[in-house]
Amino acid sequence: MSRFLSRRHKNLVPYVPGEQPREGSFIKLNTNESPFPPSPLVLERVREEAAALRLYPDPDARRLREKLAAHLGVTPENVLVTNGSDEALAFAFLAFFDEETPVRFPDITYGFYPVYCSLCGVTADIRPLREDFTVCVDDYIAAGRPIILANPNAPTGLFLPVSDIERIAASNPDHIVLIDEAYIDFGGESAVPLINRYENLLVVGTFSKSRSLAGARIGYAVASPPLIQDLDTIRNSFNPYNLSRMSMAAGEAALIEQAYYTNNCLEIVRVREKTAERLKKLGFVLTDSRANFLFARHPKHSGRDLYSGLRGRGILVRWFNRPRISEYLRITIGTAEQMNTFLKEVQSIIEREEP
Repeated sequence: MSRFLSRRHKNLVPYVPGEQPREGSFIKLNTNESPFPPSPLVLERVREEAAALRLYPDPDARRLREKLAAHLGVTPENVLVTNGSDEALAFAFLAFFDEETPVRFPDITYGFYPVYCSLCGVTADIRPLREDFTVCVDDYIAAGRPIILANPNAPTGLFLPVSDIERIAASNPDHIVLIDEAYIDFGGESAVPLINRYENLLVVGTFSKSRSLAGARIGYAVASPPLIQDLDTIRNSFNPYNLSRMSMAAGEAALIEQAYYTNNCLEIVRVREKTAERLKKLGFVLTDSRANFLFARHPKHSGRDLYSGLRGRGILVRWFNRPRISEYLRITIGTAEQMNTFLKEVQSIIEREEP
């Protein structure tokens, strides 16, 4: 680092994204991208919008907000669109959290939460998940501080019933309860319908996973109008043109062709369940994932060795060198063909190493 870096950031440890290989041919099962391309209308609208790139985009993203609000069953005043869901999280940290009140979230969850705490000078109040990686709801009832929960959680894939989300929101009326629903379309129930009952509830989502638009960077926040106004104040104080014209065009088209993405999600779930069954037959222990990935360990083979062995065979999965989960792999669900290749290589590694 340079001698000019602000003292408040001297100890900042940045988030490390999943590997994006620049060379070689890999089956990418490490960053929870969709294995399916964007819908045909998305590609058509993006090509059309390219002709207008000399012009700034609509800073309010009105058409996208209207279409997204209709899809979610809320009003446009309940919605803010952002440059990926990470930007929605960043705006929430800037708008609602400060150094005086710690923010509570689990020890095993999305790795960006502690990074944002460090960046924004917010204390992280971390509570351990149970041994089976489930959330202890009582840790969040009447907590007296802001709360962040990924639901389904990452990297475990476990889902917390919306009834528990409601209990948490109701018992913390004076603090923000942020629910990160990046993986909600793969088997969970959204908490969005609760926003009209709880003014402190903020739900964050993304187009990256279920709508095949990770490269377009479209996220969103859903909440009561006053909370959205607060987030919009932060956005306009940071980057009013936070979404490109092409990203907005892609998002609008994706919402028009929702049936295409719903069918893709159903196929991902089908392949997820089939892959889980086959991994169990190979001796793996898995969580009950409701996301587009599996979280698995083998009692006789280390997570590091399995990760390295698969990488050497041209397959990328995610391995976290962290306490409690270092023996696990997070495996994105690809196409049926990709998962068959993955299973074949995993079986080969296991059979080669076992006596």
